[in-house]
Amino acid sequence: MLTAFGCSKDHNGPAPGRAILTFPEQDKICTNGILQSDSTTTLIFTWENSLNTSNYELHYKNLISRDSTSIIVNSNMAAVLLRRGQPYSWYVVSKSSETPVTTKSDVWKFYMEGPGAITYAPYPAALTAPLFGAKVDAGTVDLTWTGNDPDNDISSYDVYFGTTLTPPLLQSNVTNMYLNGLAIVANTTYYWKIVTHDAKGNTSMSDQFQFFVQ
Repeated sequence: MLTAFGCSKDHNGPAPGRAILTFPEQDKICTNGILQSDSTTTLIFTWENSLNTSNYELHYKNLISRDSTSIIVNSNMAAVLLRRGQPYSWYVVSKSSETPVTTKSDVWKFYMEGPGAITYAPYPAALTAPLFGAKVDAGTVDLTWTGNDPDNDISSYDVYFGTTLTPPLLQSNVTNMYLNGLAIVANTTYYWKIVTHDAKGNTSMSDQFQFFVQ
């Protein structure tokens, strides 16, 4: 009697390297797209090839609509249709057929140029602490974030903070990128977000984070 023996492929290969992003550039207004209409343009994303990589997963997100998209490509570039006059973030995940381990690149932001645009709204603030889903001790909490604007004219921030899913405005006209010493109580979930204002009257809203007080 013959017995067949099968062998499964090991997935112990080296982890793929980290892709180095090259274009569109970080925090720049991108004017290199291929115009498709008054409202859309095709942009070619590029990055350096990474070691031990079979394919790449490009992730990009419209920072105004919050729409996220990902595509898998076999080379170090991808053509994507984008809306003009909108801010985006993007990153690349390197993947290998030899291991389930993946490696994520840095995350970059850019503005896609808009028709007749003279000024641009600020990028939505990036919330840095407390992070989404964090657990913190009762007492007080410090909120911190980072802001950026293609025109470098951020004027102030509005801080929304509270225990409801739609947190109320806590303080407006904040000029620092922090608000310290906010009282919090145990066994409570708090929600917070930031609205950024610039000198031209443009605004943008951050993602909303939540954290739990132990």
